[in-house]
Amino acid sequence: MAVPEHVPTGIGQQPRRGLPLPPPRRWAADRPADLGPGQPRGQAFGNHGPDQGYGLKLARRFVDRLVLAEGEHADDAVAGCLGVALRRASLFGRAPVIHDFEVAFTIWGFLDEAPAELVALRRPLFEAVEHHYPEQRAIANRVPETTLRLTPEQVKQRWPSEWRHLLGV
Repeated sequence: MAVPEHVPTGIGQQPRRGLPLPPPRRWAADRPADLGPGQPRGQAFGNHGPDQGYGLKLARRFVDRLVLAEGEHADDAVAGCLGVALRRASLFGRAPVIHDFEVAFTIWGFLDEAPAELVALRRPLFEAVEHHYPEQRAIANRVPETTLRLTPEQVKQRWPSEWRHLLGV
């Protein structure tokens, strides 16, 4: 079979190779907004994680399931537990998933009838928390890391009998 005219046949007709690119230089965080290898920590920095805005959509899926005591509001429960769930997700270095919210709402007693002592503890913490970021952070920081590392099934097994331990009270 004959070779088509557009196919190069001789060495002079072959495409030329360009000069090879040099290897890239080592990266350094030298621009003003670069954080470098570690994330900053401190008061009101929160817990960094990917796609945390999606957490608010997930949290709103629980509104119909919330068991609220008299004087409590669903928006306050969502705002208070949002930080707990996002903190749990960031501990695992991932975006929030529905299980993070299961844990958060369960340990604060919003998915079942909560003991009276727990309601008395959470009522002043969650009151109007929707409007106050520092108080939302305080709720998230009250939950021990060991509790956040539990699976949702482990939390359900230990709640309500060990709610004090789960909240570090």
